[in-house]
Formats: sequence, C-alpha cells, structure tokens
Amino acid sequence: MSITAVLVLFSIVWFLILFLTLQIKIKTQGDIGTVLKGTHASSPINFSMKKRLITTTLISLPISALIIFTILSGIITLDMFDFYNLIEK
Repeated sequence: MSITAVLVLFSIVWFLILFLTLQIKIKTQGDIGTVLKGTHASSPINFSMKKRLITTTLISLPISALIIFTILSGIITLDMFDFYNLIEK
C-alpha cells in the first residue's frame, strides 16, 4: 500500500467522520429560545470548529489504522469481492 493510498484512505475516513461529528451536541438558537434578527432558528450557538476538527482527527486515526491493517494483513482481499469471476487467478 503506497503512501498516497494511505493518505487518500485517511482523507475519506476523516471527512466522513467530520460530517458525522458536525451533527452531534449542537445547541441551536431555537433550542435556547433567543433567535437573533436575520438568522434562522437552526443556527448554532457557541460552535467550536477547532474542537470538532480535533475530535474528528482523534476518531479517524484508529479507524483508518484498523482499515489499513485489515488491507495489509490480507484478512480481506480483492478476490473475496470477485462475484462474477472477472479477476484472473
């Protein structure tokens, strides 16, 4: 597995986790009951992007490492997904 493949895999996992963590523990203006003029009630209050990015990185590192280990160890191979016998052996 090349370094480029590792970086691409990590990037995909990282962005997937980022989109999941953006939705967790969000307090909106509508929840609090004070909606500022010109904003939607679903606008977040006290949003910390730095905290989300750190959390995303800490979650995606072990997940990426597990996927890379699985690929490199041979637990899952490309032959397992050859349902139509397209890969020559």
